[in-house]
Amino acid sequence: MTDREAAYDHWSRLHGGLDPRASAWVSGWVRLTHACARPLARAGASPHLVTAAGVALTAAVPAISDRGAAWPLLATPVLVVAAVLDGVDGALAAQTGRDSAWGRVVDGLADRCSDLLLVLTLVVLGAPVWLGVLLGVVTLLLESARATAEAAGLDGPGAVTVWERPSRVIVPAFATTLVAAEWWARRAGLDVLPGVDGAVIATASGAIGLALATFAALHLLVGVRRGLQAVPTRSATIRAESSTSGSPPPGWAEPPTR
Repeated sequence: MTDREAAYDHWSRLHGGLDPRASAWVSGWVRLTHACARPLARAGASPHLVTAAGVALTAAVPAISDRGAAWPLLATPVLVVAAVLDGVDGALAAQTGRDSAWGRVVDGLADRCSDLLLVLTLVVLGAPVWLGVLLGVVTLLLESARATAEAAGLDGPGAVTVWERPSRVIVPAFATTLVAAEWWARRAGLDVLPGVDGAVIATASGAIGLALATFAALHLLVGVRRGLQAVPTRSATIRAESSTSGSPPPGWAEPPTR
């Protein structure tokens, strides 16, 4: 098996059997993250260190954006690098044999911190606080429903929605870029979009994000419900094991007859 095929298989195992080859974007993303991970693997870098670096860079995005003027433009490449590191840590763990259940837990926690930091970026750029709070809550509810369903026995992510990590990065990246572009236009004496300033751009970006997150949450719930219908309940599993073993499991008692 080639390194590329091994990378595809690893990504597929982590995403409920989805085949990354079915999408040029996803397969390209897998190749990119594994290519970036190779020199780090040779250097003996820790996947946890890469995860921490990704969160630290994401935390720098709202701090840079808060400086105003053209600074949000600098925040855009920082945001992109942080997003790439979010995939590199998993690729590095696979290449070095350090992939573990605990590592996936840490990675998930890091992702949620990054999600909230990106929402904070929109607020720093001028979006209303209430809009940022709503966007953050819906995003966390979406991931909470997914995690709970997987703990209940769901195999896979339930559904690939329009508000996955790439979308959560793209929306604030466009906002930081457009806010900086609007500042440069005003500095040059150009009034390209009358009445549109950084706050309007940030608010529109937050509204788009909230619409995507809300639709994604509903989409996920439908997918989770369908997926869980194929998962046997605990009582059904116990009865099946009891009937095949010939004796009830420890602690099992027949329900009382009416």
